[in-house]
Amino acid sequence: GLQIGNPQLPVRQIWIALDPGPTVIEAACKNKVDLLITHHPLIFKPLKSIDFGTPGGSIIQMAAQHQLAIFSAHTNFDIVSDGVNDILAQRLGLKHLQILQPVKVDASAPNEISSAGSGEAVYGIGRIGELEKTLSLKSLVLMVKKRLKLDFVKVAGDPKMKISRVAVCSGSGSSLMSAFLSSKAEAYISGDIHYHNARDAECIQRAIIDIGHFASEHLMVEALAVRLDRLITEAGISATVKACAMEKDPFTLF
Repeated sequence: GLQIGNPQLPVRQIWIALDPGPTVIEAACKNKVDLLITHHPLIFKPLKSIDFGTPGGSIIQMAAQHQLAIFSAHTNFDIVSDGVNDILAQRLGLKHLQILQPVKVDASAPNEISSAGSGEAVYGIGRIGELEKTLSLKSLVLMVKKRLKLDFVKVAGDPKMKISRVAVCSGSGSSLMSAFLSSKAEAYISGDIHYHNARDAECIQRAIIDIGHFASEHLMVEALAVRLDRLITEAGISATVKACAMEKDPFTLF
């Protein structure tokens, strides 16, 4: 939700980004952006103080001084239909999508999320889908790199193994390894996969494709900008929406 800002102020210019980092915030302020919508929150844990001399404090100070509102859609954008996980799955061409790990959202307390059960609404993290045709792991890797415009990925598994069903999870996917291993998916595409997770998959002839945290989520920026622009145009709202193009993966290979 809204992390910094005054809900009463007008919004004429909107930017979409993955992270509310210093470079993005500074550029947004210079360009007189009114609202920055990000996936990753600026304030993730409760604050006991705000020190303007710290990186986080300086961002809050800069945003406040320039009346830049910051809104973050994190877990809600992860679990909802047509959210980050669906964007990733659709970019990879997966069909007949199903939820990898269902979660329950209590309608009487929208911020409460727990394991799936008899709640008002069931959403989910991760997706499982079918490829248009069965591919070898090597061919799947090449397809993933091409569709996500990646120079490299990390892979665990026999390059010749056949893949017809794929599980995906945007962001850090290690916490959903048990859901993947208990599913019928032969390959798992995500980021931040741990060493022992790869060994577990290897032991039962499954495959892991680690595309990195950034690559698995950054594609939401353009997708959300296009969607929001269409919605506000249909609603007759006079505001511009722009996908922030300056963000880069913090990791590089040497």
